[in-house]
Amino acid sequence: MRHVVAGTAGHIDHGKSSLVLALTGIDPDRLKEEKERGITIDIGFAHLDLGDGLTLGVVDVPGHERFVKNMLAGVGGIDLVMLIIAADEGVMPQTREHLAICQLLRVRSGVVVLTKADLAEPDWLELVREDVRSFLRGTFLAGAPILPVSAKTGEGLPALRESLATLARGVPGRGTDATFRLPIDRVFTIRGFGTVVTGTVAAGELALDERVEVYPHGLQAKVRGIQTHGQPVSAAVAGQRAAVNLQGVERAAIERGDVLSLPGLLQPTYMLDATCELLADALAPLETRQRVRLHVGTSEVMARVHPVTASAIEPGQRGYVQLRLEAPIVALPRDRYVIRSYSPMVTIGGGELLDVAPAKARRSPALTARLQILETGIPEAILEAHVQRVGGRGIRTADLRARTSFGPEALRAHLQTLIARERVLVVDREWYVHVEAAQKLRAEAAAALAAFHAREPLKPGMSKEELRTRLGGLDERVFLALLERFAAAGVLVIDKDKVRGADHAVRLTPAQQAASDRIEAEFREAGVAPPTLEEAFAKVGLAGSSAQALAQLLVESRRLVRIREGLYFHAEPLQVAVDRVVAFLRENQAITPQQIKDLLGISRKYAIPLLEWLDTQRLTLRVGDKRVLREGAPSPG
Repeated sequence: MRHVVAGTAGHIDHGKSSLVLALTGIDPDRLKEEKERGITIDIGFAHLDLGDGLTLGVVDVPGHERFVKNMLAGVGGIDLVMLIIAADEGVMPQTREHLAICQLLRVRSGVVVLTKADLAEPDWLELVREDVRSFLRGTFLAGAPILPVSAKTGEGLPALRESLATLARGVPGRGTDATFRLPIDRVFTIRGFGTVVTGTVAAGELALDERVEVYPHGLQAKVRGIQTHGQPVSAAVAGQRAAVNLQGVERAAIERGDVLSLPGLLQPTYMLDATCELLADALAPLETRQRVRLHVGTSEVMARVHPVTASAIEPGQRGYVQLRLEAPIVALPRDRYVIRSYSPMVTIGGGELLDVAPAKARRSPALTARLQILETGIPEAILEAHVQRVGGRGIRTADLRARTSFGPEALRAHLQTLIARERVLVVDREWYVHVEAAQKLRAEAAAALAAFHAREPLKPGMSKEELRTRLGGLDERVFLALLERFAAAGVLVIDKDKVRGADHAVRLTPAQQAASDRIEAEFREAGVAPPTLEEAFAKVGLAGSSAQALAQLLVESRRLVRIREGLYFHAEPLQVAVDRVVAFLRENQAITPQQIKDLLGISRKYAIPLLEWLDTQRLTLRVGDKRVLREGAPSPG
């Protein structure tokens, strides 16, 4: 089955709903108020079987100028349009606005229907036809069929049906490699079933029992049922009108303009970068910070316009803009949008979204060049631009999917191409960094280490965490992966939790070496009753940061061992003491604090910390007030 969606467009009281009823047998006017007033207020729906496995969904829109926002909620997902013009009235104001909207949304094809043909003489019909041809000159409907039809007598309906079938067969098929999205245009409840949302499936596929998310609210639900054209189905695909029964979410929590998709695949945004074309008949230029009504999919939000390439966009001209929204929406690049002026409410322009997660715009040649790539570049160039903009932070596959129009298969293929060309690096599973950002970080890491070594020549290296901070607080996984790359490239050396420049080595001056030897000698000679660091420093006449640095060197070279805060043993007498304790335990099974004092000839001041250190080294195990040799304990030393 192929599914194509057609929409009506045209002035009020030109017979759009009557035509849909005559064509499909389905009355699209469902509201009581519509029946009473005889006008369409909100969008309505019908469908038509065109044969050969081709189904046409029909979206009927209101023609009154007060309900253009409802019209916009209906035409966002159509493939072709039926422009309705009453034969007894001709082109009217909403005919023009509706055609302009379809043009801005890049509807590709359509047919013009001269309704109420039974009310017009043949000569008059020909005059109207010529007037319509002139009106359509230069639009996407120039050269489109112009068919007189009477919903009352049935005249022209077979020709219209055939014309729609021909146009529908020419609509390109929609691929399945896409993120499922259904912009919601109706929400209601059915007793016994609960919340139901409807819309035209813009992309992808949805199946029964899948988990879904209602964006931008972050509400999750389960698909309890799906209907297309009033019939239960197991799945809905792109191009179909669908009603989805949701389990686990209240009707009051959803509204027109929300989007149904799979969890975690879209990102709400308050800013959009886009192309923008201002209609030639717009009353004034589009200026910086001008407040407009933005229509994307089925949503309408207020926004401020910030032209990027100039201070304003003149009527009939186009440029790049940033739209800053007053409420969040979800969208993807390549989505079309329409803007209407705040007051009076008239359509003034529209365009194509390029970036749904941009940085705040600063007018510059670099930004213009980036937007040109996003508009006209090949897929790999577009994807590279997104990876490049996030810099050293990198970006995950899920975020790329939420910021591009590529489906999962295409996205992976384009990423592999960029990786093969060495434009993008994989720094962690499903996490990517642009090669230029990595090169910049490598240079920054080398500079940070050089500065550290110049400032702290006696320290063997900088802590990883300090270097991560100096590189902008990268995500830890990205940082560690890049660090490994930099080490492999010979830029730096990783030593446990420290990092040093590749050519750095601690080199003591003769005076520093002599002082270090004297400090070491003090601790060696003291055995297992060592002085404090401060006492040792004082004895050899050292103080301050240079003394601390020398002591740290002795610790990191494992000549001094930290037993606890403020207590250090020299490694050699410590090893002798450990061997004696282990030998004692193998012979006596347990040792008390008093026994270790007697064994080593030390006071409680040293005995208790030493016993606790032996516990932390997994040599001994405390049982009551005694220590026993831990089973499977490593050999001492």
